[in-house]
Amino acid sequence: MLELTQNFHPVLQALTCGVFTWGLTALGASLIFAVKEFSQRIFDSLLGFAAGVMIAASFWSLLAPAIEMSTHSGMIPWLPAASGFLLGTIFLRLIDKFLPHLHLGFPVSEAEGIKTSWRRSVLLVLAITIHNIPEGLAVGVAIGAAALGLPDTTTAAAIALVFGIGIQNIPEGFAVSVSLQREKMSKFRSFWYGQLSAVVEPIAAVLGAAAVIWAKPLLPYALGFAAGAMIFVVVEEVIPESQRNGYTDLATTGTILGFLSMMILDVAFG
Repeated sequence: MLELTQNFHPVLQALTCGVFTWGLTALGASLIFAVKEFSQRIFDSLLGFAAGVMIAASFWSLLAPAIEMSTHSGMIPWLPAASGFLLGTIFLRLIDKFLPHLHLGFPVSEAEGIKTSWRRSVLLVLAITIHNIPEGLAVGVAIGAAALGLPDTTTAAAIALVFGIGIQNIPEGFAVSVSLQREKMSKFRSFWYGQLSAVVEPIAAVLGAAAVIWAKPLLPYALGFAAGAMIFVVVEEVIPESQRNGYTDLATTGTILGFLSMMILDVAFG
């Protein structure tokens, strides 16, 4: 995959990687056809794993390069990363506040965003779609940063990030499909809408890559922005959902393993 993407324009690289992570979401959603019994213990462990991957990616793949880049450019080292991080959290907070959605496992009375009469299944898909926006941005920004040839970023590290996010998309795709099937949807419709929730990832990846390539000075801010958006999703959504069913030790173990896995991927390939 590394050699393949290097032959493309960076925006096409980002699109390819975004489609790859979307494909792994579809793979996870397809498990609805193979798994007959749902285990909440395993589900919460996988959610914890996804949280750990996103936390580690936010630092090792996004914030650390942003800080190093700012240092080498003569800027205040923490300022671009911190500013971008704050803007990323504000951006996701605004989406969270206005876009109607419902987190997995919550009653429809606890739907967030503008009040609407949309069905519960639609609100569930929108919640996962919000989750996928920062993941796509992270992929695109990392690919764009590597394409600029800066010493603090490499294509190998960007691909490691892509694989990390893709791996955690598998349980995520399965999670939303299972939740939709619980809403009395057919297995096919549950799969279809489960994988469709990640269609935003290649779109966000292209936007992220294009932004940093066409506005190079924004790069450390963009890296921080993607990190802030991901951390917002982890704290506001993923960790609370993994802990709410009583399997806190398993969910916490999953988070630790996810963090270690992403850290090893990034350091080994970076």
